[in-house]
Amino acid sequence: MKNLLFVFLMFSGIAMSSQTTKQNTQVVEAACGQCQFKMKGKKGCDLAVKIDGKSYFVEGTNIDDHGDAHAKEGFCNTIRKAEVTGRVKGDTFVATSFKLLPAEKK
Repeated sequence: MKNLLFVFLMFSGIAMSSQTTKQNTQVVEAACGQCQFKMKGKKGCDLAVKIDGKSYFVEGTNIDDHGDAHAKEGFCNTIRKAEVTGRVKGDTFVATSFKLLPAEKK
């Protein structure tokens, strides 16, 4: 009986540790990290998101995948809203989906 309990607990622990963190879809601010969020550490213009007041460079999509970054409504000139799914890993947001929302009319 003790062996059966041990095996059950062992498999329960393995199952729990192998589960991935649930990724929620959320709306965030998105822009050029250097031009709009004043981030350091990379050269040139790189896509970044702001989540709960903290900025993260984005992995999984590129600033150029969403139009001309230097256009009037581009990431280097304005902060846009985006619907994203992914997770924060260190100082990077690893995106599994990134959907730029229409620009807000002023």
